[in-house]
Amino acid sequence: MTTSTPAPHGTADTGTAGTPGAHGSRTGGGLLDPRQLLRSLPEAVRKLDPRTLWRNPVMLIVEIGAAFTTVLAVAAPSMFAIAITVWLWLTVIFANVAEAVAEGRGKAQAATLRQAKTNTIATRLIDWTPGTRADALRDEAVPATDLRQGDVVLVVAGEIIPGDGDVVEGIASVDESAITGESAPVIRESGGDRSAVTGGTKVLSDQIVVRITQRPGESFIDRMIALVEGANRQKTPNEIALNILLAALSVVFLLAVVTLQPLAIFSKGYQAAAPDTQAITDTGVTGVVLVSLLVCLIPTTIGALLSAIGIAGMDRLVQRNVLAMSGRAVEAAGDVNTLLLDKTGTITLGNRQAADFLPVGGVTAAEVADAAQLSSLADETPEGRSVVVLAKNEYGLREREPGLMPHATFVPFTAQTRMSGVDLAAAGEGSDRRVRKGASTAVLRWVRDNGGDPTADVAGIVDAISGSGGTPLVVAEHVDGEPARVLGVVHLKDVVKPGMRERFDEMRRMGIRTVMITGDNPRTAKAIADEAGVDDFLAEATPEDKLALIRKEQEGGRLVAMTGDGTNDAPALAQADVGVAMNTGTSAAKEAGNMVDLDSDPTKLIEIVEIGKQLLITRGALTTFSIANDIAKYFAIIPAMFVGIYPSLDTLNVMRLSSPESAILAAVVFNALVIVALIPLALRGVRYRPAAASKLLTRNLWIYGLGGIVVPFVGIKLIDLLIQFVPGI
Repeated sequence: MTTSTPAPHGTADTGTAGTPGAHGSRTGGGLLDPRQLLRSLPEAVRKLDPRTLWRNPVMLIVEIGAAFTTVLAVAAPSMFAIAITVWLWLTVIFANVAEAVAEGRGKAQAATLRQAKTNTIATRLIDWTPGTRADALRDEAVPATDLRQGDVVLVVAGEIIPGDGDVVEGIASVDESAITGESAPVIRESGGDRSAVTGGTKVLSDQIVVRITQRPGESFIDRMIALVEGANRQKTPNEIALNILLAALSVVFLLAVVTLQPLAIFSKGYQAAAPDTQAITDTGVTGVVLVSLLVCLIPTTIGALLSAIGIAGMDRLVQRNVLAMSGRAVEAAGDVNTLLLDKTGTITLGNRQAADFLPVGGVTAAEVADAAQLSSLADETPEGRSVVVLAKNEYGLREREPGLMPHATFVPFTAQTRMSGVDLAAAGEGSDRRVRKGASTAVLRWVRDNGGDPTADVAGIVDAISGSGGTPLVVAEHVDGEPARVLGVVHLKDVVKPGMRERFDEMRRMGIRTVMITGDNPRTAKAIADEAGVDDFLAEATPEDKLALIRKEQEGGRLVAMTGDGTNDAPALAQADVGVAMNTGTSAAKEAGNMVDLDSDPTKLIEIVEIGKQLLITRGALTTFSIANDIAKYFAIIPAMFVGIYPSLDTLNVMRLSSPESAILAAVVFNALVIVALIPLALRGVRYRPAAASKLLTRNLWIYGLGGIVVPFVGIKLIDLLIQFVPGI
């Protein structure tokens, strides 16, 4: 896996992925905006079309019941029948509002993205070749929509990048807030892993030449718009299974309810019923009551919110700058058993950093630091820069500017010599001095070539550092007239990112096994794995090894998630149940995965798993609440319907509801209002805390099971008290 080079001061490489709604036009994370509710009402009314509603069988039954009571209310008008009919229709509309609000959040994001596509004019370069100055070429202005794969365009400061592509020349600061929501600019430059740019983002400084890589109509923005609008969202297997369960429960309750009227007639006790308890036997009112009972007993709450929960789950990923190509991927993330994480850039910071200066032969650590810093001034690698920084921080050595050292000749680091250094010309009576720092084998050979004889303690330090998983860099000097000598050793080590051990502990509490993948040798891999706290590691990993590991895990019935950004990661990303490709990665990786991280932050895989689990827990919690709701409705409606036939049933009226009509209407009203009350929870999601499944189930039952029992008792009683002030009921 490639890793991104840190951006210069004042810029950022990644967004602050964890803060929904914190970036300009981003929609909020879960609270219901009243304005958004009003904007969703027209769409909710349009969703009353049975051709649309048939996908939600529970709410289709409610709509059929509402239509039936409408006919009965017209045939035999009464305040009771009209009120029931109105609230049944509101129940369907509120369910549609939940889905429309969830979809509307995505459409609001899509509207912002569309603005990034419109009216963009590109400067297409004619016959561009590498090394040719852009201002020396012919160019033409064309609409961004006319660009084709392979076209080369020039984008200067203040202009919008017209399409997805790779920077082939130049370096610039780019504002990606329209895509990622992150306000801090990022650096994009030719070569390396920061060359990918996205259409619709804005160049803030300098200029870049971009080769377009997208095909017509398949830009990243096009795919993102289609995703966040939810137009192509397919139901996941678990969602389909839950829909089938809800439909089955609805059929069971339907069969139970339609037998109540024959039961009442068979009991032959209805003749003695009091006038105000004839609801079950009166021809005009019976249908209204039976429909009310059916609607209150079937799982309308979860049926109304199920679609919104799924859409909101994908929306939460989008707010963290992750695009899931399907709802199935989000759901799979919640069931992941094994996480495969690349070491470099995921568990570690990405580049080995200097950690210590170890002197030999009577030299002080400060002298080693001074020589190491001098010899690293011409080393532009991240490791070389870390040596300079460590010497400055630990020993107060200010970084010396090469231009201010006229008597110094700097030797840059190359892959051939594996060393960097400086040659200092003699001043006055002094002697010429040469200092070198680099790989132990290369520097020790340089010492021997210049008459030196490395001492045995150098080899001991080098072996000890290598054995601990670090990298030793030897520092040496040669003064004219004297043999070269080793001054000391710089200890380079992989730096584990702060907080990684705690995050892996969280994964373990979730029941997830973490596996670190690295190309390092087993000894180095074990040292990093032990420090980071992962459960296992795969050393010297090849693409074939990654694929084999994933298949082995899946054969055991486990779901696997992994991250990757290179072409060599593509087979494993395609095989994994959750494959998260980095946005700065290759096209092959992005096409193979089923998620794309816009921030290219490999550690976000852990957040993705948490969001997936939050989706599943939210669905389970609201299902529990919906089913528990029925208990209070039994105590409200059953006594109201049969107290005239079986007076002893009045003991079940524990809420002491004022009348049968009031009891039935109060239950129907509560059934509708609770949907609206739970929309914010469905959008925000139930808070997830890493814990064992049994503990989560217990917590779920206490909060949403007990809450689903208690809340309706209180709510129905309060509504009953208010209904007493409504004339005619």
